Amino acid sequence: MARKRFTAEKIVLMLREAEVQLANGLDLSQVCRNLGFSTHSYYRWRKEYGGMKVDQAKRLKELEQENSRLKRLVADLSLDKAILKEVAEGNF
Repeated sequence: MARKRFTAEKIVLMLREAEVQLANGLDLSQVCRNLGFSTHSYYRWRKEYGGMKVDQAKRLKELEQENSRLKRLVADLSLDKAILKEVAEGNF
């Protein structure tokens, strides 16, 4: 079976649907099978997105992407700084 990548908005909507089906008395394995994901994914998603609204999940993903971009930028600048420091000392 091919691996699916769900968006944060889709995950939040599926978690809400799972909660409704669980409240109606269905078993967790049945709910996960109906919605098309594993029970492991359910627990992982519930841990990360539990209680969030769709717009909050979208904002979270945007902030995570911006954070990773800024971390890469800091790493590049630190490397440039170290190279320039070595050149200035004359140890090349």
